[in-house]
Amino acid sequence: MTPMDTRADTPMPLRIARITDVAQGIRSFDLVPADGAPLPPFTPGSHVRVQTPDGALRKYSLCNDAAERHRYVIAVKREPGGQGGSVSMHDAAHEGRILPTWPPDNAFALMAGARAYLFIAGGIGITPILSMIRCLGASPPAPWKLYYLTRSPETTAFADELRSAQWQRKVHIHHDHGDPLQSVDLWPALATPNSAHLYCCGPRALMESVRDMTGHWSPRHVHFESFDEGGRAQPDDQPFRIRLARSQRELEVPVGQSILATLRAHGCNAPSSCESGTCGTCRTTLLAGQAQHRDMVLLPEEMSGQIMICVSRAKSPLLVLDL
Repeated sequence: MTPMDTRADTPMPLRIARITDVAQGIRSFDLVPADGAPLPPFTPGSHVRVQTPDGALRKYSLCNDAAERHRYVIAVKREPGGQGGSVSMHDAAHEGRILPTWPPDNAFALMAGARAYLFIAGGIGITPILSMIRCLGASPPAPWKLYYLTRSPETTAFADELRSAQWQRKVHIHHDHGDPLQSVDLWPALATPNSAHLYCCGPRALMESVRDMTGHWSPRHVHFESFDEGGRAQPDDQPFRIRLARSQRELEVPVGQSILATLRAHGCNAPSSCESGTCGTCRTTLLAGQAQHRDMVLLPEEMSGQIMICVSRAKSPLLVLDL
């Protein structure tokens, strides 16, 4: 059997083999090769890019066991106020439909050989962490604990599996019912740094809170994954210019488009992976100007001279980049 084309710029035609409602407003999709060819392998924490039925490209974490080679499993939360990709996955995707899907990439890799693992997931952020837990198996090489924070029991994806006998002592599920006063207190778990590697995925507010509470941890032990990609506009966004110092070329970055996307649109390539400000691949030297940092990577002392071009913008009219 001929393996599928696995070049990063070439989509694979994957067929939706099964759709399952895993929580209120959340569906999982089993994607299998349309031609029966073996799938490219992936590692826990990986994501794929999928062309949704409305034509949008969206990043979804793989939540099945990485040992599986016959399918990819993604879970999609319906976001009525989003840009349409998730709505089309819920309303227009059906079993048997072909979805162009790009090979797996991993900007949230599970560290092998860690002495312990601490997982914090919020809402749909459980998906990459579920793959990690499944990889660790029934006899994990190191102890682990999961804090899974959701709004209600009805919106808790994969709840039955996470409450299974093999995991019930390791998993703490908390519902806040939309009331900030009922939020779980994570400080007791984070107050004392230890040798554990921490993995956090969920809403931006949760990740920023965890980042603030782990400022005294080693940065090498704290890992974040976000589903917010760089082009999503915020109310105070303004257009700005960037100057590429090596060519003196100037480009305008409009509202709703990231620096990285602007560079690509003008034929300029730059390293990237997560495109959500969490992996550090697109770290670029900032030679002049004041950045509006939106990443989860840079330390305070690095912010005057570095920028993550996949998500961050500008406070000044011009940024000069070492590109």
